[in-house]
Amino acid sequence: MNADELVAIDVHTHAEVSRDGHSSLSPELLGASADYFKAHGHRQPTIDETAAYYRERTMAAVVFTVDAEHATGHPRIPNEEIAEDCAKHPDTLIPFASIDPHKGRAGVREARRLVERYGVRGFKFHPSIQGFAPDDRLAYPLYEAIEELGAVALFHTGQTGIGARVRGGGGIRLRYSNPMLVDDVAVDFPDLRIILAHPSFPWQDEALAVATHKEHVHIDLSGWSPKYFPPQLVRYANSLLQDKVLFGSDYPVITPDRWLADFEKLDVKDTVRPKILKENAARLLFREQS
Repeated sequence: MNADELVAIDVHTHAEVSRDGHSSLSPELLGASADYFKAHGHRQPTIDETAAYYRERTMAAVVFTVDAEHATGHPRIPNEEIAEDCAKHPDTLIPFASIDPHKGRAGVREARRLVERYGVRGFKFHPSIQGFAPDDRLAYPLYEAIEELGAVALFHTGQTGIGARVRGGGGIRLRYSNPMLVDDVAVDFPDLRIILAHPSFPWQDEALAVATHKEHVHIDLSGWSPKYFPPQLVRYANSLLQDKVLFGSDYPVITPDRWLADFEKLDVKDTVRPKILKENAARLLFREQS
């Protein structure tokens, strides 16, 4: 992958369906997400289709699923499958993985195998869906391995559309996705590269505080149209955090076409815009791993 030739790098896209048609989450939770994002018309693209979509736009995309087997009982899409399919499109796709922290030492072994054999460059955590607090010591062996391997840890933060308006929120606890819970992780694993995903409603100020204070904590802008970004997020992206804010769409529920059209209208400095769209992600993702 030649980053110089890319228009943008989208650090947040989802593999929602496996080769055999198995969905990443239960129909109930996926339906709630579609309601929340008003995205009932969107298809669940295959990884090959995702690659074609981003290649047509001269963009790269980080691709991952969510492993929440412990909390939901729903079988995940295999990480190996996602990595293998991304490997067919090295010009445009960057494989991430997802491992439920409840898997303990087996999860640690899997993380090492995925990085060393499959070229995975990061790991997605969704604390609310996976049913754990990021500062829970049960996840620490997994963080330790990710840090040692030089990979990235991406944490969902803020409210989630998954489970929204379902009875009891589908059992999903929002408090696990407070970005302040990731602050302990950044302290205890000071060399771990971390992304706080999404504008972190209702904890935007907490996310800005952690990213400003901790050297290797970044923020991605996925899951929201830029026209709805909180003003303090735009202000920090234009100033203190201009080297730590990343373009992300949340494809396929939000397309990069829609996101970029709204971003074009946002009051962002001309010198900062290319950093957000590509340069910050390139520096983070294309470092040499261990």
